[in-house]
Amino acid sequence: MFVDSHCHLDRLSEHTHGGDVAATLAAARQANVSQFLAISTTLEELPGLAAIAREHPDVAISAGLHPLHQTAHEPSVDEIVEAAEQYGAVAIGETGLDYHYQESVPLSVQHERFKQHLMAASELELPVIIHTREAKDDTLALLREHSNPQVGGVIHCFTEDLEMAREAVRLGFYISLSGIITFRNAASLRTLARQLPLDRLLIETDSPYLAPVPHRGKPNEPAWVVEVAECIARERGISVDEVAMQTTVNFYHLFRAAAPDAPAHVKEALARSGLVV
Repeated sequence: MFVDSHCHLDRLSEHTHGGDVAATLAAARQANVSQFLAISTTLEELPGLAAIAREHPDVAISAGLHPLHQTAHEPSVDEIVEAAEQYGAVAIGETGLDYHYQESVPLSVQHERFKQHLMAASELELPVIIHTREAKDDTLALLREHSNPQVGGVIHCFTEDLEMAREAVRLGFYISLSGIITFRNAASLRTLARQLPLDRLLIETDSPYLAPVPHRGKPNEPAWVVEVAECIARERGISVDEVAMQTTVNFYHLFRAAAPDAPAHVKEALARSGLVV
């Protein structure tokens, strides 16, 4: 069993099963992907994401505002909390800092938005989903100051260095690897996949973006999270089954609100690791 811990099901390309969410999820289930976390990038997306989750019990959702989204109204902690509770989110985000495109949203706005999300996550005791790009030091500084290590979160689609990954793990965060790990120029990420503890890794597609080898150039889809797991298994010299089971257990450890819907054999593995659902 595999979990796609980060996908944008409301943004499927018309080239991905005709943009049909049900067909896309069915294809993923055929590939043994049995849980999906559909990510919010604006609070306005939540009604649509919640509708998908109601129709598909193996889909959970997050609530947040992407660091690069331009908006006339910055949500407060209370507004983020209210939205997450109203729509049954299991996580807050994606949120964070992106300095690659910093001209789209001023850094001061990004910082304040990030803090509001971190405080909302702490209040709700929900994990936070972090987007960070070329903002290593400031991201870590804000996590140290405002995140709740008892709740933690994940740095999704990780592309930074091993030093940052290890510090994030120390702060109670997981590291999620995407299809980028399969790219020819991603040797440093493959090294990271070998060196980080397997019990701190998640896998994701970030679909419809960042399709892995051998699907590059096509719209990504959740079924292809298997390619990410296979790459990690090759790098670590272990079986794909081991990667699948450990990253699935990791997912439910982090996103505990989704754990009651886990399959029976996963619940058994969670119980063995000390998490009763």
